[in-house]
Amino acid sequence: MMLRSCLYRGSVMHRRLRPTTHRFRYRTFWLLLDLDEIPLLAARLRLFSRNRFNLFALHDADHGDGSATPLRLQAERCLMQAGIDIAGGPIRLFCMPRTLGYSFNPLSIYFCHRHDGQLAAIIYQVHNTFGERHAYVASVAAGAGTIRHDCGKAFYVSPFMDMDVSYHFRLNQPGEHFALGISASESGETVLGACLTASRHELGDLALLHNFIAVPLVTVKVILAIHWEALRLWSKGLRLRRRPQRSPHGITSVPPSPQQRIDSHAL
Repeated sequence: MMLRSCLYRGSVMHRRLRPTTHRFRYRTFWLLLDLDEIPLLAARLRLFSRNRFNLFALHDADHGDGSATPLRLQAERCLMQAGIDIAGGPIRLFCMPRTLGYSFNPLSIYFCHRHDGQLAAIIYQVHNTFGERHAYVASVAAGAGTIRHDCGKAFYVSPFMDMDVSYHFRLNQPGEHFALGISASESGETVLGACLTASRHELGDLALLHNFIAVPLVTVKVILAIHWEALRLWSKGLRLRRRPQRSPHGITSVPPSPQQRIDSHAL
């Protein structure tokens, strides 16, 4: 059986423009997991498990609302809340795997397809370092090439950024290559940009071992990098913004941008 799940290897770059400049880039890797294939993957691979300890694993509680509810059911509930029905089509989760028992994903992405394989929606799930999560559910116009979504910030992430911010997502569907760009603007001016670029590789034990050696303890690396870069920003004079009161897992429905609709009509 040919697996739809795969591995992506690449890097993430962040660049802050205001009120001070700051830039960094880190190598990392991700898995693109077809949610219906996860039991098969756990049975086939020695270095990957579901909901139990291994070199790499996917724990349902690391995503979604943190409960033991299967991720597919959670994703379908999010879609229905946004008025989107994929009629049992495939859902693929792009994320970093739990590594030696530790997991942290600043952003995980669900690509939700209709039964005919057409991409219908994307769920951007954002995690902060306070254990909170928020999902932005965005429909995708039929036949869209470059996908764009715009939305207001609804969730506290960076302690150095105010809440009155707009996000702008731009990405392509994962293929041989995958690219995602995110910018944040305030009063019409871009304050931060982030870019993820990656190339596709077959998902197998050898590939997992290679990436563990090339990028050891990837999720630990991410959380350490977040705190290191925060310290660097603080040393440049940025000061912490007050964190809003802790809120439960939330969902924001995001329509396709007008530009995305123009792109789809131009194809």
